[in-house]
Amino acid sequence: MSFAKEFREFAVKGSVVDLAVGVIIGGAFGRIVDSLVKDIIMPVVGRLVGGLDFSSWFIMLAPPPPGYNGPMTYEALTKAGVPLFAYGNFITVAVNFFILAFIIFLMVKQINRLRSVEPPAPPAPPEEVMLLREIRDAVKR
Repeated sequence: MSFAKEFREFAVKGSVVDLAVGVIIGGAFGRIVDSLVKDIIMPVVGRLVGGLDFSSWFIMLAPPPPGYNGPMTYEALTKAGVPLFAYGNFITVAVNFFILAFIIFLMVKQINRLRSVEPPAPPAPPEEVMLLREIRDAVKR
């Protein structure tokens, strides 16, 4: 079997295609959850704890370059090449992860619940069939 033919068989297997679809959907879903955390949840949490913005929590590990006159914000200092210990950004990413994990947990739980639904038991056979079975069993003895 040639390498190209073997690769083609591998690439078109259902599991590989399913994995590709899952990665694409997962990436889009991750962006949705990231927006949910960054644009909706974190502002509310920040407001509840006194108007703090977690993304602006950082510690400069080195001074800004000489002659730097820009703002002392995370984005500006990062663009200027200042090493930062951005623990506020980590908090945001951690909250994002926990929300994403919780949503996936709920989805898997729902899917498992739907899969575990057993079909209803077949109806009991008519009484005539039950009597015939009893007669058959009695004759066998």
